[in-house]
Amino acid sequence: MPTYVSPGVYVIENDISDYAVSINSSVVGIVGFGSKGPVNKATLITSPQRLVETFGEPSESLYGQGLEGAMEILETTNSLYFVRAASSTATEASALVSMGACPAIELSSVGAGVTNHLYLEVQVKDNDGTNKYTSPKAFTIPSGTVPTSLGASGQSYAMLKGIGSGELASDHFGVVTNGSANWLVGSYAGENATLEVSAWEDSTKADTSAILGEVAPSSLTALDPVSAVAARGTTFAGAATDGIGYLAESLWPGEGYNLSTLASGRVVGNSVEIDNIGGPHSNLTVNDGGAAGEVFKVSFLDGIGTYIEDQISTGTTNAKSDTIMGHLVSGASMADFTNSKLSTYDSYLDQMHAGLDISGSFGGTDVSCSHARFIKLVNGSYSLADGDNGMGTGSVGDDGVTDNDSLLIGNAATEPKEGLYALDDDLLNISVALVPGVPEQNVQNALVTLAEASQNFIALVAPPEGVGNAQNAIDWSNGLDESRTAAINSSYAAIYWPWVKTYSVWDKIDRYLDPAIFGARQMVYTDSVADPWFAPAGFVRGRLTKPTEVEVKLNQGDRDAMYSGGNVVNPIVAFPQQGITIFGQRTTQRDPSALDRINVRRMMILIRKMILASTRRLVFEPNDAITWERVSNIINPMLSDIKTRRGITEFKVVCDESTNTPLRIDRNEMWCKVIIKPTKTAEMLIFEVNLTSQSAKI
Repeated sequence: MPTYVSPGVYVIENDISDYAVSINSSVVGIVGFGSKGPVNKATLITSPQRLVETFGEPSESLYGQGLEGAMEILETTNSLYFVRAASSTATEASALVSMGACPAIELSSVGAGVTNHLYLEVQVKDNDGTNKYTSPKAFTIPSGTVPTSLGASGQSYAMLKGIGSGELASDHFGVVTNGSANWLVGSYAGENATLEVSAWEDSTKADTSAILGEVAPSSLTALDPVSAVAARGTTFAGAATDGIGYLAESLWPGEGYNLSTLASGRVVGNSVEIDNIGGPHSNLTVNDGGAAGEVFKVSFLDGIGTYIEDQISTGTTNAKSDTIMGHLVSGASMADFTNSKLSTYDSYLDQMHAGLDISGSFGGTDVSCSHARFIKLVNGSYSLADGDNGMGTGSVGDDGVTDNDSLLIGNAATEPKEGLYALDDDLLNISVALVPGVPEQNVQNALVTLAEASQNFIALVAPPEGVGNAQNAIDWSNGLDESRTAAINSSYAAIYWPWVKTYSVWDKIDRYLDPAIFGARQMVYTDSVADPWFAPAGFVRGRLTKPTEVEVKLNQGDRDAMYSGGNVVNPIVAFPQQGITIFGQRTTQRDPSALDRINVRRMMILIRKMILASTRRLVFEPNDAITWERVSNIINPMLSDIKTRRGITEFKVVCDESTNTPLRIDRNEMWCKVIIKPTKTAEMLIFEVNLTSQSAKI
């Protein structure tokens, strides 16, 4: 506290308004494969549409059912993190966009013999040979400032003052100054792009005023030798092994970026479309599924804010595009262009004009031109191709694990973490996690182990599809099956069975899906209609309305065996009238305690997170009665609220001298004991009906 030594009025503000923060208990984490999108990164997905945009469409060609599971769960929550597994050798989809030169005509000096106005007709065609512009013989240059011919030797900047000076001033053509030379340049690059100029002298006009837009008079006579002077552009890269070009690559590997047309006629994947516009610029459009998406205004001119690698970037960390990155490449090796930027056009054009190798920057490829050229991307549509999903071959390694399963498990020692270990981040607040469609015990055991170690989420697993009957499912859970050699025993895990059939809108077929998907779906549904400490089972919160069939129909005897005698498989039952319903909520903990039920484990995960988030600010506070009281004042209202909402029946918070002994205080420890009686669920309703005689008193 401050010390006051003079008279006055002082105000001291103390914030003792601590309260328990709110935690979202419906955040699901899924690990699986995808056809596009970030790799080994927990990516927040908030809608089914966003899932498809980011990671591609679900497909049976992808190992597991990660995308299918995410799609189902996103129908009941808007907080899901998807981790896409992929091999480090997976390739990006790419397209080599041709670079080329615009057609150009060098402008000559003024001739003494021309004293009248000069009229020009300019025709410009793009690389497809399409006529983009033809002037109406109305561009005029005052007498005394025009060249006697176009393409002759000698240079003087005098031409086309009425059109504009500097870089291309028209959308279709203009003037470029290269050192002491002046060039009339078309705006379209490529070997089929052309620029044609015809010139006439008007003998009836002798004044010096420009008359832009005026219809040419009949007195025009052709000005020899330039009644028609034409120039053609150049393409530097027509294929991956020829010349130079701009390599557009997908940000991440995957077949989902490859442009293709399905049998239904629907277009999927990406392409890059180039549209040359005026000046040094081109519009680069990234098409997605045949529709225009991102549009970037790009050029190869540094210092004007549109340099192509600044606009799109050459990597993923500073990417401005959500889909592609790009590189200037050269020669058969497709090596990166050694100059990350072309510092100026002048030096580039000088070397092009001289037919030089451009300082060896193009891997020995000699790009020779007879005239100076203006460098741009070549008009056209370029399809991305050769992307790879990054899945393994399914082969079994020396450790007995398939390469796909190894990718899903990942590595906790790398930075960033890979595979399912990417879920191990407190900031994600994941409460439920699964690797759907993958019954491999090494993957499931790794997920359950991570759930226990982090204490942040409950792991959901299932036996393989096709185990046959309830006894086989029980044997699998107890480690007595060929595909599972060790029992699952943890309060941080739950098993669901059998698999359920749903209709896939992507494949247009009925498919059996991992029942763990629907276990997670009903947990987040329960949170939306009740609270996480309510059982996600039964006809109120466990009814599945989307599936059409179960893999195996269970009777009462099957359900009794799966759910009792130390067995821990939660049955999914097709009732004749009530429909398909989750009819169990056991964790895989074998010891009888409150934590052998899902609702209690989920409540304890939530309480732990709320306590941690609400009391971190008290670290390094004095270890005395005032701080102890602050702790109690935070936790008591929180538990009282849960009690009011039927999560617990009774609780007690002890944080005083009895928990904080002198020895603990000397060790800089503050202890708080929280005692909770969780509300038990009524899983068996038993009605005792007694018959009495007529003379008995009731």
